[in-house]
Amino acid sequence: MTTRRNFLKTMGAGVAGLALGGVQNLGAATPHLMTSRETADAKKDKVKVAFIGIGNRGEQDFDDFLRTNMVEVAALCDVDLDGKQCQKVLNKFPKVKRYRDFRELFEKGSGDFEAVVVAVPDHIHFPIAMMSLAHGKHIYLEKPMVRTFYEAELLMQMARRHPELATQVGNQGHSEANYFQFKAWQEAGIIKDVTAVTAHMNNSRRWHKFDPNMKHLPDAQPLPQGMDWDTWLGAAQWHDYSEKYHQGEWRSWYDFGMGALGDWGAHILDTVHEFLDLGLPYEVTLLNQKAHNDFFFPYSSTILFRFGARGNMPPVDITWYDGLDNLPPLPAGYGGSEYNANIPSTNQGETPRAQLNPGKIIYSRDLIFKGGSHGSTLSIIPEEKAREMQSRLPEVPKSPSNHAENFLLACMGREKTRSPFEINGVLSQVFCLGVIAQRLNTQLFFDPRTKQFTNNAFANALLAGGLPPRKGWEEFYSLK
Repeated sequence: MTTRRNFLKTMGAGVAGLALGGVQNLGAATPHLMTSRETADAKKDKVKVAFIGIGNRGEQDFDDFLRTNMVEVAALCDVDLDGKQCQKVLNKFPKVKRYRDFRELFEKGSGDFEAVVVAVPDHIHFPIAMMSLAHGKHIYLEKPMVRTFYEAELLMQMARRHPELATQVGNQGHSEANYFQFKAWQEAGIIKDVTAVTAHMNNSRRWHKFDPNMKHLPDAQPLPQGMDWDTWLGAAQWHDYSEKYHQGEWRSWYDFGMGALGDWGAHILDTVHEFLDLGLPYEVTLLNQKAHNDFFFPYSSTILFRFGARGNMPPVDITWYDGLDNLPPLPAGYGGSEYNANIPSTNQGETPRAQLNPGKIIYSRDLIFKGGSHGSTLSIIPEEKAREMQSRLPEVPKSPSNHAENFLLACMGREKTRSPFEINGVLSQVFCLGVIAQRLNTQLFFDPRTKQFTNNAFANALLAGGLPPRKGWEEFYSLK
């Protein structure tokens, strides 16, 4: 029997030493792997897609994929099909098969689709992704990829076992201008010898209205008609239903979301992390935060991530700033804070424009670069230096496909995804380490080789989330 005590002990010691063998069947009699006929069918101009999560962000993804004209909608799945947020998508395709439980979708409808697009709360990403790969399905998974370090470790290993399947994490900027610019500028020697990065996201967040002195989680409320709350919870420990968890509110809570860091970090630090080959940090320090508590993310936080030297590249310090009153220092000649109108809207409604829009400042030994979020391109600052460098800047190729198109073309075997699990997984792990520092409100030292903290046993337990999966969900966490 797995008790909470021995689960924490085992996970704290064993994240780095996962043994691989056969993959557990995750609820299906036989995992549905792609046959040669299905592979041939996938080469056609449309991909049969099941959409899991069709309200709010899921609706936006649904529309993005439909605009490609490369999708055949094969199934729709949402735990709250009766909710108003799902009706727009359901009304567009009234005859398409519908499911409330993703496990039923895979077990009963697996022959109907080749790929899934997943836009659900962070805490349920992992089991859906594991089941998708076990059934031989390509998967587009909204960011952050997972909620715990251990989940990322397992999911990356699962993806490596299935190289025939396309995986893509939904940080859309990885298929836009910044991705191609960063790569071209690095190859041309413009971006080199980076020593420090400032990343900032200072917009208002949902939890800024919460009381940090709360003594318990929200009280139970009546469950919306028809909602499958048990499946919504997934592997998480039982919580009574509250509207303060639903409709995007889950992002506020440690038990379900990843806060500002997980939400925006993938849009701000993705190219920095990939092209500078940063890997995992050796130190994660919570420098300061406001409204620290046991339940939801702080009103503001400053987190230092320290990465070692890689080959001929020097060590890099990344400092993350979030919160309305926690603006980072700006270098001389920074100029204005440009707003990227292409950033997808959220279901939080219109929020006042921040003093400093989300973005990053990259410091190298010779140059300073200013950038925004998502696909926003970098500029050299100050302007005088930019003018001096203009003739030396290489031409930046245009993106051959947006993020949704890139995924679908990868399903067809025509392109490779730009943000696969193997690349995005490590970035997601960096964010998981940052969230642990937020929860414990401390300085942590991490060994990237053993994938263990060296100064805090509680932090090691949190690598796996702190508690074992809820009964009935253990199978998703097994590679044997």
